[in-house]
Amino acid sequence: MGKPSQHESSGEASESSSIIHDNNLTYVRQTAGNGTSGYQEAVGAPVETTSPLGYHVNWLTIIFLNLNHMVGTGIFSTPATILRLTGSVGLALVYWVIGFILAVAGLAVHMEFTSYFPNRSGSEVVWLEQGFPRPKHFFPVAFAVQSVLLSFSSSNAIVLSNYLWRIVGRAPDPWELKGVAIAAYTLAVIVVIAHNRYSLYAINVFGALKLLLLVFIAISGLVILGGNIKSIPDPNLNYRNGFDGTTSSGYNLSQAMVNISFAFSGWQNAFSMANEIKNPIPTLKRNASASLLIVFVLYFMCNIAYFAAVPKDTFLESSELAAAVFFRTAFGSKAESALNFCVLLSSFGNLLAVLVGQSRQIREIARQGVLPWTEFWVSTKPFGTPIGPYLLKWAFTFLMIVAPPAGDAFQFVVSLKSYPDAMFYFAMVIGLLLIRRRRARSGTPPSDFRAWYALVVLYLLSQAYLLIMPWIPPVDGIYGGTVSFLWCTYMIVGIAIMGVCGLYYYLWMKLIPRLRGYSIRSQVISVDDNGANTHRLLRVPNEDLAEWDATHDELGRDLPPQQIVHRNRGSSEK
Repeated sequence: MGKPSQHESSGEASESSSIIHDNNLTYVRQTAGNGTSGYQEAVGAPVETTSPLGYHVNWLTIIFLNLNHMVGTGIFSTPATILRLTGSVGLALVYWVIGFILAVAGLAVHMEFTSYFPNRSGSEVVWLEQGFPRPKHFFPVAFAVQSVLLSFSSSNAIVLSNYLWRIVGRAPDPWELKGVAIAAYTLAVIVVIAHNRYSLYAINVFGALKLLLLVFIAISGLVILGGNIKSIPDPNLNYRNGFDGTTSSGYNLSQAMVNISFAFSGWQNAFSMANEIKNPIPTLKRNASASLLIVFVLYFMCNIAYFAAVPKDTFLESSELAAAVFFRTAFGSKAESALNFCVLLSSFGNLLAVLVGQSRQIREIARQGVLPWTEFWVSTKPFGTPIGPYLLKWAFTFLMIVAPPAGDAFQFVVSLKSYPDAMFYFAMVIGLLLIRRRRARSGTPPSDFRAWYALVVLYLLSQAYLLIMPWIPPVDGIYGGTVSFLWCTYMIVGIAIMGVCGLYYYLWMKLIPRLRGYSIRSQVISVDDNGANTHRLLRVPNEDLAEWDATHDELGRDLPPQQIVHRNRGSSEK
């Protein structure tokens, strides 16, 4: 197998870079303007030495990027769902603790990945690319197809529209509901396109407002438990026999875990912007952890408040939001209008945070060279924002709001993204273990952060759980799920999408090049004059491959003439 060789590259194209060869893998060290340097396998998109999106993501923005993503409308409705599925207040509270522990495990995995690749934004996009560098471009292609085709936020926009109509005080018809959802999402897209720094300020403002709302609910719960609300004579009623009624249904317990996982989803949002964060490893370690801890404490205290104010049976029988029942019980019916307005603001903040985080992932997918019209997706002109990914998000969200009718079709489309997501997260953790092994073998310098092995295994098992447990049929039979047809249809279609990705990759990267006599090579190109760059995949005729490889370095950058001469001499000596 041979001992890996390491040498310092020379010439302009490889300035301040070192290279490590390990069998058929090549690791290149690159430095970026966020104060970090790191090794990545050369198949990956090039590091942007100067971030074209600036360095505006500070500690406060990290907290509110994650908080806005985590706290959408879930905490106002999910507690009642968890109670119905678990059957008891005690087990429902235990599930929230379990959800937090699993999120901590995921956070540790994300931190280790970021310590390996601190100067690449895009999080999962980068980590799958680097975890599975061979076959070349397979995971970038698969993740691109899934991420682009399913890059919509229609359900969030519909929820926001519902709350706006509640404030107005009338029930909308389907097209009125969709029209307001489109208008709200369009406004959110305009905000994030217009100015990068100001959109982050807006995220901070909305995050602060929803933080204050959750603190208010939590403090109200403590006041209620103290027996200071006359309309709630027995605030400890639900806690005396807290585990009475606990379910034994495996399906219900598995669905409760899925709902808990979704309630905490979003703690990873800021990791998608690593190259926009100065000194990202310590900054993310402190503030991503702080955001998760803050949200968990407030989630738990909100649950305590809900169960102190509202009898368990009332929760189980009501079809309303848990928060709505709480506000009406504790503060009277007029307080519900204030709640609707607060949830509306929370939903809009969620739209902004999701847009910003996912735009970085789509842009990084484009930088891998696997999307057509690469420069359009990568460019940050004219406003200093990734306008291409934002417009893509808007187009698919518009389509998914307008096209599917309410009911089964809409619910199916919303559920469709969840299963491929779990597949990629499972693969991502496997990729982390592979990266550890390869780096130890190649002699690559250790990372600044290493997750405890127990946390890595725990996160891997949690993703396996999310892949396996949804196959358990509902209590009411195979047609008793959230849709009227076969409950597992969305999972089958999700797996089929992955199969289509594999077929597309084989045709595009293997069969057609073989039949037409060319090979795929990556070339680094500059997009704008602000530091934006990307890989572009080129079709190089097989007879020109030797010349191409002699005039480009491992990353696909053009070599200066003196280095081309040096390479040719080295080849002739061999």
